[in-house]
Amino acid sequence: MAFTATDPIKMIFAVIFPPLGVFFEVGFKGHFWLNILLTLFGFIPGIIHAFYVILKH
Repeated sequence: MAFTATDPIKMIFAVIFPPLGVFFEVGFKGHFWLNILLTLFGFIPGIIHAFYVILKH
């Protein structure tokens, strides 16, 4: 999708706490819960998934 003006802010949140960046993008949907699991298993997979969700949606 298109890169919006709020995407850089979401990416900053995604680096600090990945589920927060995903929450701002999609809310309490499946990607949010998946990102929480990925962040618990490893911080880097959570960040990668958050960037994917932010840039894809």
